[in-house]
Amino acid sequence: MSTVIDDIVARKIFDSRGNETIEVDVITPSSLGRASAPSGASRGKNEVSPYPRRGIDEALKKIENIVVPELLGMNVDMQEEIDEALVEIDGTENFINIGGNTAFALSLAVAEAAANAYGLPLFQYLGGQLAYELPYPLGNVISGGKHAGDKTPDIQEFLVLPIAARSFQEAAKANTLVHKEVGKRLKQATKDFSGGRSDEGAWIAKLGDYEALELISSVCEEVSEEMGFECRVGLDIAASTLWNPKTKRYIYSRSNKKLDSGEQLEYIFQLIKQFRLVYVEDPFHEEDFKNFAELTRKTEKCLICGDDLFVTNEKRLKHGMKTEAGNAIIIKVNQVGTLARAMRTVRLAKKGGYVPIISHRSGDTVDWHIAHLAVGLNCPIIKTGIVEGARIAKINELIRIEELLGNRAQMSSLPRLG
Repeated sequence: MSTVIDDIVARKIFDSRGNETIEVDVITPSSLGRASAPSGASRGKNEVSPYPRRGIDEALKKIENIVVPELLGMNVDMQEEIDEALVEIDGTENFINIGGNTAFALSLAVAEAAANAYGLPLFQYLGGQLAYELPYPLGNVISGGKHAGDKTPDIQEFLVLPIAARSFQEAAKANTLVHKEVGKRLKQATKDFSGGRSDEGAWIAKLGDYEALELISSVCEEVSEEMGFECRVGLDIAASTLWNPKTKRYIYSRSNKKLDSGEQLEYIFQLIKQFRLVYVEDPFHEEDFKNFAELTRKTEKCLICGDDLFVTNEKRLKHGMKTEAGNAIIIKVNQVGTLARAMRTVRLAKKGGYVPIISHRSGDTVDWHIAHLAVGLNCPIIKTGIVEGARIAKINELIRIEELLGNRAQMSSLPRLG
């Protein structure tokens, strides 16, 4: 068996929004690894650059002319070395020259090629015999904010998390039941509801934040009774998209609210109490570690999660740990460019008592790698939508992983929500 890289082939494909993205094949004498890059509509300003200045075409040229000559002859089972080589080839911390999405696709394709060379599923190659816990699926039911458009909720995502499911299959089923019932009720209650869905497959409707919360909370109670385990509500506030740095206010256009940081803190805290929220992502803008920490201190049994705050970045997470900002972190590999970097951030999060949550992006592909990353890196939650083809690809892959594990499979523990 040889793990030497013989060839690398890169191409343009399309993501779930119909936008061009990059896909990479890494080829050895005994295996093939293939991965494609997603893209986000709501991006943190501290993420790496997704592509070079001239976009995907320039990225493809740089793979052919600069990256391939450097990586040919390296072994795919040397992930750290290859990922470090990508950083050195780029020459910047933020992947300005080859692009973070370029590095991401290359890095994931290398990992898959290595797993295939050893005849192992990717999750087992990454996590060994300790990789047997399935994540709980965190799914988007109603979309607002940048994901939906005018007259929809100001809050970006209204989510469901089946926190006591007995298996991944049951957890995924519970989320689909919530999604279907919410759609049914929207159709009955809203005359102009067209059945429209966001990029992630969540419903789009003319609702206020409170209306959406009351609806999804009611449906969660109903589905919890039907399934025999608890489904709870979560939010992705995406507060950086609401923040006006000039006036230092969070602007809720639909409800005509303009909240300063203290008022935002109290507003989110009251939502957590009133609706028994189990998860709140990005409740403050991406530089407000102070109020993240204050909200975390005030709440119990609720994950206060940083996405734009941390952008999967080890240095930013270290700062968050010092200030005790949040207790969970979104992990999106293409925010930092390479698998090795993301894995270091996951290890740091666990060491510091933070819950790592592997996540899709709003513009995604049918690439299934994050399903394996969730299990292989032992992330207790995967944020990957409920319906829509790119999301279903991850959900169905986790069902296959659960089947493959057989009697060894078990659901992860969620200690902060017990």
